[in-house]
Amino acid sequence: MFGKKKEIPQIDKEQLELIKTAQKRIKQKKRLYAHFVVFLIGAVFLIVANLVLNIGKDVTFFGINWFVFAILAWLFIFIYHVFNVFVTSKLLSKNWEEKQLNSMVAKQKKRIAELQQQVEKEYPLPAEIKRPLKVSKKSEITLIVAAGENDAIGKDNQLIWHLSDDLKRFKELTNGHHIIMGRKTFESFPKPLPNRTHVVITRQDNYKVPSGVIVVNNLEDAFDASKSDKQPFVIGGGEIYKQAMPFADKIELTRVHENFDADTFFPKIDLNIWKETNNSFHAKDEKHQYNFSFITYSRS
Repeated sequence: MFGKKKEIPQIDKEQLELIKTAQKRIKQKKRLYAHFVVFLIGAVFLIVANLVLNIGKDVTFFGINWFVFAILAWLFIFIYHVFNVFVTSKLLSKNWEEKQLNSMVAKQKKRIAELQQQVEKEYPLPAEIKRPLKVSKKSEITLIVAAGENDAIGKDNQLIWHLSDDLKRFKELTNGHHIIMGRKTFESFPKPLPNRTHVVITRQDNYKVPSGVIVVNNLEDAFDASKSDKQPFVIGGGEIYKQAMPFADKIELTRVHENFDADTFFPKIDLNIWKETNNSFHAKDEKHQYNFSFITYSRS
């Protein structure tokens, strides 16, 4: 039902980019450090040569004694190499590089995590994307819905049609069961439906409901609250259907044979996954404005 768990590669493209960026930053730091050392030693020698040794005071820029210049240049290079071997190589060792690499990667991961939290806060993801759902195998989760030919199910939080037989069928199938729904679907009812346990999913804190109505924050908790029911029903709306479909065992669909203008839709039914097990056509009449069919799908 849940499919085989997909293995995650140890190093993906994004991680590789993080490592490359960190390595680039390390090289930049090393070059900056080397330039600083060269500048520092050169500045010290120039000051000492000028103030202590009085070199260069009585000559022009190009008139400096070449012997003195060569000695100073050699000494400068020698001291730089000594500094590089005994100091720089120790400070910028492999261990130092690894620490810098880990530090850079950690900083970038922290920044990415902060951006992800910001995106999730502004654009919340469906619950099943954030964490895997745990569903009791003892329950047969059923989606029950009435949808047009274009999968339209509602507009402005209201049904688009009124089909008497569809309402009777909904009552007969869900009677005595848990019905799982989003907050907007619950609020579309004048009052809770009799002889059914309502499980309402909402992110609102301290959401007020009548006695007997169960309030949860995500679909997993809704399934957990319904685990005593052998056949809990998911009744909408569109986003809840989308979240629940991968975990459903059955779909009870009323297909209204007409296209409708809507703002809420039922997810497409993949016939490679779902098998039609029953289909009953009903022609329109004085109580029903549209032709419709009662269709049952079971997971293949």
